[in-house]
Amino acid sequence: MMLDNYLIVLACTVLFALRVFGQIVVVTKAPPWLPANEHWYSGLMPYRYLLPGQLFLLAIMASITLHLIQGRGAFAADWWAGAAPFLQVMAWIYLAAMVVRYILTMALKPELRWFKRTIPIWFHMVLAIALWAFADYHGA
Repeated sequence: MMLDNYLIVLACTVLFALRVFGQIVVVTKAPPWLPANEHWYSGLMPYRYLLPGQLFLLAIMASITLHLIQGRGAFAADWWAGAAPFLQVMAWIYLAAMVVRYILTMALKPELRWFKRTIPIWFHMVLAIALWAFADYHGA
């Protein structure tokens, strides 16, 4: 059970890293083989503030992944077991909110089907799954 959960966290961390660094490449180089910047970015926060937040989150996710793989460290500590049920509920709410956001986007903006300008939504789902797996690792 724990093996599966830390692998899920690892996969989510790798996916999120690809997303963050993919957008950096798009912003700096705009290669034609990657979606344009407007597909990566919802525009709710200026990118100059979004990127440091994403890098910070990625560093936390990498630390969590490392601790869970090693089975030691702050993020693998037993005291997380008390917070795990709350974190798992929050993960489900987060995931459900992103599913609803996607459904509403598809209903209200059919021109964005299926993956146009929805990269942020999909990666919020990835983060929600990582949170759920972290909580489940701790026995939620």
